[in-house]
Amino acid sequence: MLPTENFTRGRTLKTMKGTAILIVLLNLWITSHALDCKVVKGSLKQIDAGNGQVFGVNSDGAIYTLYKTGWTNLPGSLKHVTVGPAGVWGVNSDNTIYKLVKGEWVQVPGQLKQTDAGGSLFIAGVNMSDDIYCLNGEETMSYKPGADANWVNIQGKLKYYSCGPYSCWGVNDQDNIYIMKGVSPTACAGSMNWELVPGSLSMIEVSTDGEVYGVNSLGDIYYREGTSPCNPTGTGWNQIQHSHKVKHVSYDLGHLWLIGTDDRIAHCLV
Repeated sequence: MLPTENFTRGRTLKTMKGTAILIVLLNLWITSHALDCKVVKGSLKQIDAGNGQVFGVNSDGAIYTLYKTGWTNLPGSLKHVTVGPAGVWGVNSDNTIYKLVKGEWVQVPGQLKQTDAGGSLFIAGVNMSDDIYCLNGEETMSYKPGADANWVNIQGKLKYYSCGPYSCWGVNDQDNIYIMKGVSPTACAGSMNWELVPGSLSMIEVSTDGEVYGVNSLGDIYYREGTSPCNPTGTGWNQIQHSHKVKHVSYDLGHLWLIGTDDRIAHCLV
């Protein structure tokens, strides 16, 4: 056999070994990122978890909260509901804004199609034209029926916006991902400088403790690695393996909640 043939065979064997190692590492990665999930009785089109609570709405606009091991139906009708440090808020099919005050839904001036209460005592959201708004903490927490609401308009266009303790994340109609840093109870608009984050997502959620999860247009779930107060942007996206396609995701205190494309609910331990 010619020396070149020995070299080629040796290189081929090394390549095969390298490929085998890569496959093993990939399988380990997939296993470590697979979810431990259980199907939850019921059907919802949207869900939100925060401050140890879970709320959701179904395709008929009925509102539910999780109490112990079952869903409790609340009065009213909403198309999107949110819970967090800013309380419990929602919007109905007419884009009217409501806050849950002493067990009753109180109308708040303005119109939004989606809201998020995960910010540091402030509420944020987007309207029908994808304009972005937030309400500073003092007004958010002390709002009383009939009072004005001085919504702050944030420059830009987003179809979905979600906030955490030190940053807000959003996606636009092209599924581009953006982060707004420097948010606080007295400055809900943050730095007013958008940072484009590589990737593509159709919806995104930031938890009360700053964890970031999202779903892409194919129904795949992603988690943002490395987010912290010192590095709000994090280091990269990791895909979370799941057997079903998902359209909505929310995370709180080690519990990941998923809504499938068929409105089935899954509860996962992370």
